[in-house]
Amino acid sequence: MPRILLVEDDPAIARSMVEFLHSEGFAIQSVTGQREAEQLLGPGAFDLLLVDVSLSDGSGYGVCACAKQYGLPVIFVTASGDESSVVAGLDMGADDYIAKPFRPRELVSRVRSVLRRCGSQSVVSIGNVRVDADKAVVTKNGRELSLSALEYRILLVFLSNRGRVLTRARLLEEIWDVAGDYVNDNTLTVYMKRLREKLEDDPQNPVLFKTVRGVGYRMDE
Repeated sequence: MPRILLVEDDPAIARSMVEFLHSEGFAIQSVTGQREAEQLLGPGAFDLLLVDVSLSDGSGYGVCACAKQYGLPVIFVTASGDESSVVAGLDMGADDYIAKPFRPRELVSRVRSVLRRCGSQSVVSIGNVRVDADKAVVTKNGRELSLSALEYRILLVFLSNRGRVLTRARLLEEIWDVAGDYVNDNTLTVYMKRLREKLEDDPQNPVLFKTVRGVGYRMDE
């Protein structure tokens, strides 16, 4: 489970972000200022930092500089959406920048994208399947598999949410921006069938992509 440190001094916004990210399968800790954040940062302490630029006891830029000493990915989440603020954050090494107000689903998508891009848990094995996210290579029993862009995206969504039930609506939402075309429920059924045929030892009795009747699918941890 990816570990996130949120640095946000607005209690209402922090509470909302913590609740939503937790519901999406992230382990998240929230602090309000630069000093407290820097005390928590260290090698391997977190997988990603979400930080506001304006803090009550300092600056998000300072927290970003500290995080980058440990190679920690950083996303600025702030109302300071003007060009100079964006450029300043990116020049400091931030991996992404989201201006408030934002849609919760957009935030989750950006977080997952940065985690994949920065190699958090870049090589994952589940059963006899191995996924190297850095190289976008999937192997089964050491043999490389050929997956379409949509099949690979669906697999990454499952890997990021192991142990959690994913509804069909949630999966459709996750693959929408990859498909480029309208993706309907029947299309998802086809892709799930293809994934099972390629990754499962026995597609008729799947153990990787389990069906939760009336709800969706689950990949166990």
